[in-house]
Amino acid sequence: MKIVPLADRVLLKQREAEETTKSGIILTSKTQEKPQEAEVIAVGPGGLVDGKEVKMTVKQGDMVIYSKYSGTEVKLGEEEYTIVKQSDILSLVEE
Repeated sequence: MKIVPLADRVLLKQREAEETTKSGIILTSKTQEKPQEAEVIAVGPGGLVDGKEVKMTVKQGDMVIYSKYSGTEVKLGEEEYTIVKQSDILSLVEE
């Protein structure tokens, strides 16, 4: 099975949560903050959304930062993903 985003939606796979702080303190799963950085897995076609033309500016493989409380979490098999609108993506992460 495969998830294919529609319209201006983007499928993201979150980075793993940090298990230790920079000072070496080990975090339990309850205290680990959900990362807002993710990899773009798939991108919808864009087009006409709510009467406005939407051009998709992210592409598969991009690393992005997205709004903390946005999107819908989905699970496919053992993998967990988040589906967000492109407008919920705040920035690209360049290395």
